[in-house]
Amino acid sequence: MDAQPFVDSLRNRVRAMNILYERAASDLTLEQVNHHERAGVLPMAFSFSHYIRAQDQSISRLFHREEPLWDREGWAAKVGATVDRLGREETVQEMEQLRFADMDAWRAFQAQVIARTSAALETLTPELLLEVVMAQLPPNMQ
Repeated sequence: MDAQPFVDSLRNRVRAMNILYERAASDLTLEQVNHHERAGVLPMAFSFSHYIRAQDQSISRLFHREEPLWDREGWAAKVGATVDRLGREETVQEMEQLRFADMDAWRAFQAQVIARTSAALETLTPELLLEVVMAQLPPNMQ
C-alpha cells in the first residue's frame, strides 16, 4: 500500500488547522481572547493555548528531541499567561482563569511553533509514521 497520500493528507490537515489559528489570532484583542462569558465556558485564550502548546510539545519532543519552546524560552512570562498549564489534567474551573497579558507575544510564539511544525512536516515520511512513540497512552491522556 502506498502511504504517501496519507502523509500528504496529514500535512494538509495540520497546515489547514494552523492557517485557521493564524487567521483567528491575527486581529484579536486582549479583551476578546480573554473574554469569559460565564462559568463553565472557557475563554478563547484556553483554546489557543491548548492547541498551540500541545503542538509545540509534540514537535519539540518527537521531531527535535528537546524541551518545548514554551518552557525553554520562557513564553509563559512573555505572554503573561495567568495559568501555565496545558489543560489536560486541570478542571474547567481552573482553566477558566487563563488569560493572556500580551497578544503580540502570543502571536510571536504561535508563529514560531507553526513555522517549526511546517518544517517538521516536510521531513515526514511513511516510514517515520511507523515509529511507535508511545506504546500506551499515559494516564493523563486517557
